[in-house]
Amino acid sequence: MAASLHTLTMKLTSIAILLLAPLAALHVTAIPALAHTKPNILLIIADDLGLQLSCYGDKHINTPNIDALAGSGTRFRTAYVAQASCSPSRASIYTGLFPHTHGHLGLAKPNNPLLRGEYRDQTLPALMKGAGYRTGIIGKLHVSPKSAVKFDLNRNADLGPNNAREVRAMAKAAGEFLSADASKPFLLVMSYVDPHAPFPPQLDGLPEKSTRRGEVPAWPFQQLEDDTLLQNAANYYSAVRRLDAAVGLLMEQLKKSGRDENTVIIFLGDHGPPFSRGKTTCYEAGLRVPFLLRWPGVTKPGLVSEAFVSSVDILPTFLDAIGSPIPAHVQGRSLRPVAAGNNSGWRDTLAGEFHMHTGRPFFPRRAIRDSRYQIIHNLLAGKLTIGTGIDGDPAGEVAKTARYQGTTAGKAMALLANPPEWELYDLEADPGQFRNLSADPAHAESLKRMQGVLLAWRKETKDPFLDPSATEKMHAEFNGKPGSTKAEIR
Repeated sequence: MAASLHTLTMKLTSIAILLLAPLAALHVTAIPALAHTKPNILLIIADDLGLQLSCYGDKHINTPNIDALAGSGTRFRTAYVAQASCSPSRASIYTGLFPHTHGHLGLAKPNNPLLRGEYRDQTLPALMKGAGYRTGIIGKLHVSPKSAVKFDLNRNADLGPNNAREVRAMAKAAGEFLSADASKPFLLVMSYVDPHAPFPPQLDGLPEKSTRRGEVPAWPFQQLEDDTLLQNAANYYSAVRRLDAAVGLLMEQLKKSGRDENTVIIFLGDHGPPFSRGKTTCYEAGLRVPFLLRWPGVTKPGLVSEAFVSSVDILPTFLDAIGSPIPAHVQGRSLRPVAAGNNSGWRDTLAGEFHMHTGRPFFPRRAIRDSRYQIIHNLLAGKLTIGTGIDGDPAGEVAKTARYQGTTAGKAMALLANPPEWELYDLEADPGQFRNLSADPAHAESLKRMQGVLLAWRKETKDPFLDPSATEKMHAEFNGKPGSTKAEIR
């Protein structure tokens, strides 16, 4: 009986082994696949894009593709870049640090400060590659040195004579990258030039319908009108429409690759529009940008978040998404909680800064806002007169004409050229920031409070320009003899 039972047990065991063997084989072959189930990462950067999108309430444009992306995840109502200048902003995106920390203070030029050496192996592509990711950028990099932000694939000049404005070619290049190697997760940065100046109203048939002069009003942060200004605004909106088409083409390629359901996407502008009182300033029109996040399993479709978010949050968010540690020096935070609607314990202020655009002038500013007020500290006020021009915008000259003498718009442009040490704005009552309240006794308490908030942030981030001698040293190096320089941002 015992022998028979033993024989029966052996037979059952053999049958079980035979039945389970294929399952075991399947399990073994599944292990490598599980190793590659980390989410893919897609970062979309638009050059000089402010809030000129229909999903951000602009009634003068329809951006259905970007709106669809916003609707598929979380749209952050209030987001800042670290600096309203291309290269410093991008360096902050790739490092999770403010420019006064990472050192890239102006445009990517040999005579400007570059990304500091200690952070060059801690950039987004380096960290992602270390985590087993295949990395690529299609379009504009614009960080110095280029070797500090190194991708496996870097495509720009070979896209065509208009580089990252030829969005059909960019979409094709993206499709090739997405399909090249499915065995690894990817980091792909799509960096479009639109809507940077100059603004071709139509290129390669896009947008299908250009915006005409008069279809969009004068910029609300300028309140200036003439034919050139209105035409430039119309052409800018055409470039935004082409950008929207680009996002649609890109999303088609992502869906075609079959990897769209496992891809974390962030979309933002690198700073505000390239017009006076926008780009290269610390005003809302310079620092504030659209910011969209789609994180499968985390974001809630259609959620509009009131959380204050920053471009320095991008790197830690992506590292969190892939399960990699966030370096201790990073100044941003993962957006995981607020992306899902939990704002508990989140920041209640948002900071930005400025140093320089080209090599001249060096004119450092610090800014911080809360739910109502924004304060700006101009560190070299009274020592330097700066210009009002940016990317050929003639608004400063228009503001000097008889029509605008003594007007709110004319005074605001004059203040831009020669600002006081402190500026304070009530963003609820004055969203265009035309009335500086820093000298108003009725707002003395708010001024003092915001000065304290700004100082605390500067100390927390170890701002080197808290030392006046550091500011003076840079002033002498880039602006010439202190007190004698007259320069213009170009």
